[in-house]
Amino acid sequence: MIASAFTVAFEGVEARQVEVQCAVTAGLPAFSIVGLPDKAVSEARERVRAALTAMSIALPAKRITVNLAPADLPKEGSHFDLPIALALLCALDVLPRDAAASVVALGELSLDGRLMPVAGALPAALAAAESDRALLCPAACGAEAAWVGATQVLGAATLSDVLRHFTGQAPIAPAEAGEVALPPFARDMRDVKGQERAKRALEIAASGRHHLLLVGAPGSGKSMLAARLPGILPPLSAPEALETSMIHSLAGLLTEGGISRARPFCEPHHTASMAAIVGGGRGARPGQISLAHNGVLFMDEFPEFPRTVLETLRQPIETGEVVVARANAHIRYPCRFLLIAAANPCKCGYLADAARACARVPACGEDYLGRISGPLMDRFDLRVEVPPVDFQDLDLPASGEPSAQIAERVAKARQIQSARFAAHAPVRVNSEAEGALLDEIASPDAEGRALLTLVAERFGLTARGYHRILRVARTIADLEGAPAIRKPHIAEAVSFRLAIGRAGQG
Repeated sequence: MIASAFTVAFEGVEARQVEVQCAVTAGLPAFSIVGLPDKAVSEARERVRAALTAMSIALPAKRITVNLAPADLPKEGSHFDLPIALALLCALDVLPRDAAASVVALGELSLDGRLMPVAGALPAALAAAESDRALLCPAACGAEAAWVGATQVLGAATLSDVLRHFTGQAPIAPAEAGEVALPPFARDMRDVKGQERAKRALEIAASGRHHLLLVGAPGSGKSMLAARLPGILPPLSAPEALETSMIHSLAGLLTEGGISRARPFCEPHHTASMAAIVGGGRGARPGQISLAHNGVLFMDEFPEFPRTVLETLRQPIETGEVVVARANAHIRYPCRFLLIAAANPCKCGYLADAARACARVPACGEDYLGRISGPLMDRFDLRVEVPPVDFQDLDLPASGEPSAQIAERVAKARQIQSARFAAHAPVRVNSEAEGALLDEIASPDAEGRALLTLVAERFGLTARGYHRILRVARTIADLEGAPAIRKPHIAEAVSFRLAIGRAGQG
């Protein structure tokens, strides 16, 4: 009397297939779960027992053993409740012995038999499609999982619905994909008075996904500018939305019945731990840099973050992925984010204001920004000083461009890049181009190359800095619709690279 059902165990964004084997044999009455389960999985026996009792199904006075194969793969989470119940119902001959063979099941059971939503329905649907099975999940997860059109998704509200479906009494209708509408952006770039250079830097950063550092006195508008960045970013494309939603599904953040085309905007506090930023902790969960995949990671008070946290950003910025290493597993998460960092020029914040600066000027500025290491500073494509806005300018009516107008230019630049890199996957934007591809798309004219060579020699640019200037210049040319990079494009890219005194080092 052995029956099987199928589910998944999560390793990062990868869902690995797990076979739930159930045996009902003679012996002392017992209900045990083996196969490296965690506490939540071990407690499933009590939830399953209570849910079956609520359906007037009594367990026999026999030995019930549930094995989660492969046995050496850690099993975590409450989503194993439903497949364990399915395998048990098949072993008790309540359902046909092969009823659960055609589905991948996941869901948490309440004591009265209701199916509660769980994290990870979207990657589970992808795993079900790869194994040529349907996905059986709670009804609340159906709209999310159905976005994977390659497999049928069955969303059930209760365990009784599942029982009636497999016995043919009341088949469950396939779930329909749901999508969360783009939220209206109440914060408009038009609200920012002055700061035209910073606005230009944000437009370039949004167009080519170039990392940006804003340095200015308290109250100069750094956070205000960063908060308006989502309003000029284009919506997620279909592949990007799928990638981002898989991470958010694992983190349990898809709670609106579908996925969103809005780009994520994460702004962790500077007291956040390394596990919170990079990923880790219990179950090696994704961190803020992965939750910001295909979106924006805004780190205010950048030098106040622990040095160890800042240094761990260096490799993910370059590779676009992070590996969370544990003793028994290495979990890989994607993290191609746009980093916007904001910092005061010094500890007191008033380095350029002689009336309010502290007695340690200018040493306090060097010490404070010195918390950002040279290799990390070298990874910022754009560096902008944000000066305080004059009080008289604050009384003037808003006169800048609205976010919608800037977003149109950003969208056109992104379309140009999409067409350019159509045959060079996974490259999508200029900041990801490198090697021969970068030489092909970002070769400046003779005057531009002469200027770049002069700058590289005079300021001692690193090879990384040299190539990042080329990428920014390519984005500036795309914003103008220019097919080739010319001297003005190089000059503007260089001006952003060398905008901050200390940042001029490469």
